[in-house]
Amino acid sequence: MQLMNSQNIICALFAFLSLAAAHAFELPARSSQCLVGIADGWDRSTVTLTFYQKSSGKWQADGASWQGRLGKSGLVWGSGIHPVPAGVNTKKEGDWRSPAGVFTIGGVWGYQNSIKKNSNLFYRKITSRDLWVEDSSSSQYNRHVILDHEPATSWEKNQQMKQNDAAHALKLFIAHNAPPKVVPGAGSSIFFHIWRSGGSKPTAGCTTMDEAKLRLLIAKLDPARYPLYILLPKPEYQKFKVAWKLP
Repeated sequence: MQLMNSQNIICALFAFLSLAAAHAFELPARSSQCLVGIADGWDRSTVTLTFYQKSSGKWQADGASWQGRLGKSGLVWGSGIHPVPAGVNTKKEGDWRSPAGVFTIGGVWGYQNSIKKNSNLFYRKITSRDLWVEDSSSSQYNRHVILDHEPATSWEKNQQMKQNDAAHALKLFIAHNAPPKVVPGAGSSIFFHIWRSGGSKPTAGCTTMDEAKLRLLIAKLDPARYPLYILLPKPEYQKFKVAWKLP
C-alpha cells in the first residue's frame, strides 16, 4: 500500500471539510420567500424561475414558472450565504457568468417616481448622480454611491446607473459579493432586470426576465420574510436539495 504524503493528506482533509460544510448548510429558518432559478448546466444562459413561499413549514410554488436569461457564458459559483465547494471556479469581474448559489435579495432602483412594492422594500428613483461602482480598484467597489454633484469625470460617467437603457429601467439587487464583505475583482453589479429583445439576448452576469414578471416579483417581496435567490445548475440543485432544505 502506498502511503499518502502530507500534502495529499492536507488536500484530502480540506476537501472533506469543505464537503462537510456544504452539507451542513441549510436555508435560514427565518426565510419564507425565495426565487429558485434552475439552469440545465454550468454553461447555459437560460434559466427557469419559480417563486416559492413557505407555509406551515413547507415550501409551495406561488404561481407558474417562467423563463429568464443568465450570463452569456453561463454560471459559476458566486459569493452569497452558501458555502463554496473546494477547488471550484468562482465569479470574476467581466467573466460573463451569473453567480450561482444562495443570495439575499432586496433593494430596487428604477426610472419611475414610484412602483408597486411592499412598503418596507427599499426603492430609489435613479438620477444622474447615482453610481454603482464596477471599478475593482475603487474602495467603493460593488456599492451604490450618490454624488453631491453632476458626474464630471469619465470615471464617474462610466459608473452611472442611468444610461437611458430600457433594460435597466428597473433593477432588483442580488447580494453577490455584497457589503460589508466585498472582494475586489470578484464580480459586481448583479441585479434582476428587464431582458433584452424579448429574452433572445443573454446578460453579462445578471438575471433578466420579462418586465411584467419582474414587476410581479418585486410586488411580492416582503423584506420581513428574508427573501432569497437560489440559482444553481440542475445537477447541483438535486445534489444539495435535501441537505440545504431547498424547495
